[in-house]
Amino acid sequence: MRPACLRYLAICELLATGLMGCTATRHSAGGGDRTSVLAQALSDDRARSVILLIGDGMGDSEITIARNYQVGAAGRLALDTLPFTGEYTTYVVQEANPALPDYVGDSAATATAWATGHKTSNGRLSTAPGNSQSLTTLLEMAQKKGLYTGNVTTAELTDATPAALDAHVNQRSCEGPADMKQCLAFKKSAGGPGSIAEQTIDHHVDVLLGGGRNRFDQEIDGGPYAGLTVLQSALAQNYRVVEDARRLADAPPGGKLLGLFAPADMTAEWTGKPAQRHPGSGPQRCVEGKRPDREPSLAAMTRKAIELLDHEGAAAGWLGSRQPGFFLQVEGALIDKRDHGGDPCGQIGETVAFDAAVRVALDYAATHPDTLVVVTGDHGHTSQIIPPPQKKEYSPGVFSTLITADGTNMTVNYATNLPDHSQEHTGTQLRIAAQGPQAANVVGITDQTALFSLIVRALSLDER
Repeated sequence: MRPACLRYLAICELLATGLMGCTATRHSAGGGDRTSVLAQALSDDRARSVILLIGDGMGDSEITIARNYQVGAAGRLALDTLPFTGEYTTYVVQEANPALPDYVGDSAATATAWATGHKTSNGRLSTAPGNSQSLTTLLEMAQKKGLYTGNVTTAELTDATPAALDAHVNQRSCEGPADMKQCLAFKKSAGGPGSIAEQTIDHHVDVLLGGGRNRFDQEIDGGPYAGLTVLQSALAQNYRVVEDARRLADAPPGGKLLGLFAPADMTAEWTGKPAQRHPGSGPQRCVEGKRPDREPSLAAMTRKAIELLDHEGAAAGWLGSRQPGFFLQVEGALIDKRDHGGDPCGQIGETVAFDAAVRVALDYAATHPDTLVVVTGDHGHTSQIIPPPQKKEYSPGVFSTLITADGTNMTVNYATNLPDHSQEHTGTQLRIAAQGPQAANVVGITDQTALFSLIVRALSLDER
């Protein structure tokens, strides 16, 4: 057995003992000495595959809220079990003066940071501030090396986080051919690469799963597919298209797959009473199971994407000139969107659903120790655990009280904007956790752009 496998098995043994926790399990966090086990897990080997899982808007506060609610304060989620953990900074840069930081980033600029290794300004996707120069992405580098690629999200496939990997545009709002008012130079009729939806298909990503069907139903205005919809151009470029969970589960290996499961964003898993002004909402337990059966869960999409991208046991002739191994990004997108809405149950449900996708990735890595798994977020968000406000003036925002797995109350506050307005991102540093080859490089305080370098190094994407 290779040394990397032995090191990984040491982590698996630690996981099995319960010292590092497991999903939906309540127990003491444990205080055993893990020094020797973690030392054995250090690896400078290269990875065959990388699974990057992004919780959009998932800061430490959002993780803590979901943990307390779902498994209790002493419990551990799957995302808590990765052996190497650090924090990374998430600032972006100003459009007018890229030498100066903008301390609060949006999903476009922050996703661009790890997708390209470069800082950009809010709203931009894998383009440089000021001049719109295209910045090469991890996905493009993985394709050039011959790896398989996948992009999975619970938002529209044209939303900022997935789009940073497979599109270059000056404004994130330019999602479909009919949405190009702020990106005129990028229109296909102007000789540009087109909208995010068009570029996503033209990049020939092997597996694309998410929402946003309305963007792909728009008509292309130039180039070889002028007059066709983006979806029709996908079919012309040999994509198989599925639109519900059953057809996704039945999709056979071979060729490219486009899954579009909702007209816009996919449906949040849980619902409940939104946060309100004093005296707040609740105490409440959330209502689960709100996602319609026709929409696959994030865990199901992640499992299927890995199945299709992992060609280790593929039939003869599948690989052709391409090599085994893949780069897959998975986004739990609606954590952010429910946080914007001051919706604690929606936010917690999406974090729990994201955690289930993390478990899928970890289960795969348990039998494929040459897989680097990274779990992180893109930017901070608004929700905070606070003492129950006794008077109206004690909370400037809206709040809700939830009954946690511990059987007690937890008050969650939203106050980064006026009540009844969309809550704002924050500029805090975020957790980044990893296991597998090169995983120890997340330890300490790094920057979001360092994630690009980590994945490039792990997959040897910089080798000629």
